[in-house]
Amino acid sequence: MELCHDITEMKDGFKGAAFRRGHIIREEDIPHLLNLGKKSVFIWEENAGEIHEEDCARRMAAMASVQGAHYTEPSEGKVLLLADERGMFRVNRELLRRINSIGDITITTLPDHYPVEKGARLASMRIVPLVTREEQIMAAEKMCSGERLLELRPYRPRRIGVIITGSEVYSGRIKDKFEPVVRRKMENYPAEIVGITICDDQLDMIVDAAKTHLEKGADFLIFTGGMSVDPDDLTPSAIRKLGAEIVTHGVPAQPGNMTLVAYLGDVPILGVPGAAISLPTTIFDVLLPQVFAGDRITKEELIALGDGGLCQMCANCRWPNCSFGRY
Repeated sequence: MELCHDITEMKDGFKGAAFRRGHIIREEDIPHLLNLGKKSVFIWEENAGEIHEEDCARRMAAMASVQGAHYTEPSEGKVLLLADERGMFRVNRELLRRINSIGDITITTLPDHYPVEKGARLASMRIVPLVTREEQIMAAEKMCSGERLLELRPYRPRRIGVIITGSEVYSGRIKDKFEPVVRRKMENYPAEIVGITICDDQLDMIVDAAKTHLEKGADFLIFTGGMSVDPDDLTPSAIRKLGAEIVTHGVPAQPGNMTLVAYLGDVPILGVPGAAISLPTTIFDVLLPQVFAGDRITKEELIALGDGGLCQMCANCRWPNCSFGRY
């Protein structure tokens, strides 16, 4: 008889298929099967009105194709989605919930808004039983026909203009510490820094510095300094005077509570508070992948940071493999 599914063996650190689906069971296989705890096995019957788990996995992969990533061949009934390039992984959470509510189908993924490297495991798809009725797969395929379930959005090149404010830095009373931080973080992205300007606490000087970077072709502005609510903290006012639309000044995330997000047309603007200088990870790091992926940051998304926006300040930072910044 024909074996209906892979039978897994774990031995001496090995985990894999001892017998593959489609194997014709022989008398000499019986001792090996018994050693694997298989007193009975499932066999394949043609025309039983059901779809095998591997065929289901292939159809699920086909219904949720992802540019910049690929699916493996089925193994042990499941397919894996692997990243072919760096970028930000996006998940249609509501669609995923509806598909996983059908019955036998299970699709598990990395969280939405997740920065990934090439080769990362993004998703896994399989059905729970060995076989299922075709109508379950057809229902999932219909749901995906008008919506994208998964996306991998590659990072786009950005030209960065950096404006550092503060009379204490401008006068040379203290040494600027933000420039090396921003340069180090930009090394992780396809970024070109077109200029870094240190400004006094003067509104027009800050605005003029930003305009100069824009004239040089900057398509992403980063401000730091003057981000709190003190009377002499002018950076938010300068961003408004520049003509930008403020999405928010202040986000429900710590560290980085006083972060400002704005847009001047299609140019994203981040106002970064001082925590980015002293801490390895802040909300600045959470927002950068979205900026480089080309997604416009919304007020609703930033509000959603409240659930997962508190950094645990681990001695050894593991971000993004942690709860911080999940929204």
